[in-house]
Amino acid sequence: MISKVLQIVNVLKKGQVILYPTDTIWGIGCDATNEKAIVRINAIKKRQQGQPLTILVSDVEMLKNYVEEVPAFIYEQLNLFTKPTTIIYSHAKNLPNSLLGNDNSVGIRVVKDYRFLNQVIKRFSKPLVSTSANVSGQPAPQKFNDILPGIIKRVDYVVPRQFEISGKKQASDIYKISGNHLIKIR
Repeated sequence: MISKVLQIVNVLKKGQVILYPTDTIWGIGCDATNEKAIVRINAIKKRQQGQPLTILVSDVEMLKNYVEEVPAFIYEQLNLFTKPTTIIYSHAKNLPNSLLGNDNSVGIRVVKDYRFLNQVIKRFSKPLVSTSANVSGQPAPQKFNDILPGIIKRVDYVVPRQFEISGKKQASDIYKISGNHLIKIR
């Protein structure tokens, strides 16, 4: 497994786009700090440029590198979530504008339970873009066989299916920070 992790890290370092099983569903990803790769993802998905994208980080320490402030109550919340959860933080930093919402916000998910993906992110030492592996507006693929061939052909690297999580898959819950609490969006 380590050789595959290192291979994926090398692909990401080259600014390429990957198709990979996330801690939720299959996604399209790249180095979240690489503007050109982000533009490519939007083109692959036939998605309008400038719409915000979610990023994945390996831990809270990495999270702190990409937002101005992590409110104190969030640390406890991150430990309480039992399923993958994306939180929208205001005041992003060290990320390209093409990744952010109009209000400089960013959706970030700390990958906790998926050892393969967490290893990739840790070894890469940067966040990954995570967006569903579908054409914008179409249903998100629950398994590899649900991904359109056109999507597969347009990415640079497809992570082997052996790293796919088994069982029922669904997109993450999404919360937005509002004062000292979270508001569920999805």
